[in-house]
Amino acid sequence: MSENQTLRKQLVALLRGGQAYMPFDEAVASFPAAHHNTRPPNTPYSFWHLLEHLRIAQRDILDYIAGPPVYQPLQWPDDYWPAPDAQADQAAWDKTLADFRADQNTLVALVENAATDLAAPLAHAPQHNILREILVVADHNAYHTGELAILRQVMGLWPEGR
Repeated sequence: MSENQTLRKQLVALLRGGQAYMPFDEAVASFPAAHHNTRPPNTPYSFWHLLEHLRIAQRDILDYIAGPPVYQPLQWPDDYWPAPDAQADQAAWDKTLADFRADQNTLVALVENAATDLAAPLAHAPQHNILREILVVADHNAYHTGELAILRQVMGLWPEGR
């Protein structure tokens, strides 16, 4: 396997999780619907807010890679989180998960595509490249996936026997 193929394989593994941190799908598996809008103690956001933040931030990086006119800068922090009073029904929860997974799959496909030059400067942001953006999204996703898992533990929201 070439060095380039090895790098791509490792980046995909980093995006998917499961090496040094829990995979996203495991962190959200069997999440009790009655707690989608629950705010864990001492947090200003609900579980759904946290997942929606993950989705928005990942999508932002995907759009950033694409560049203008697709990419429109978001304002921190307001555009990266749902409104504090926003709530999710089951359909909104499911949509957040589906959209997160779809965007993650798009990032994986980008990395796996041998035609993608991971080190080439982005045309609209020459100080950055796709490799950097993949590392940023993987780092952010790992952080918040771990946060979600810990908050589930704190709230006693894991299935019995886990």
